[in-house]
Amino acid sequence: MNEGLIRLTLEPLNDGGYVATSPDVPGLVAEGRSMTEAVEIAQGLARKIAESCLEHGDPLPPALSNAARGGTIEAVVPVGM
Repeated sequence: MNEGLIRLTLEPLNDGGYVATSPDVPGLVAEGRSMTEAVEIAQGLARKIAESCLEHGDPLPPALSNAARGGTIEAVVPVGM
């Protein structure tokens, strides 16, 4: 299984928690109690969006279609302290 790299924008919510959106995956909106949770939910949603595209014969978002070709991926990830 190949993995893709998508950009996420994380924003704090007024009532606590974070919302994650992605310019690379249209329609992806994930909310979590922490940045880590929001990222994990976003990862799952991106996977479900890709699976839906493949199932229905729709084109994958470009960031995810690049993953189908394989290759080296570099990522920046949050680390709690």
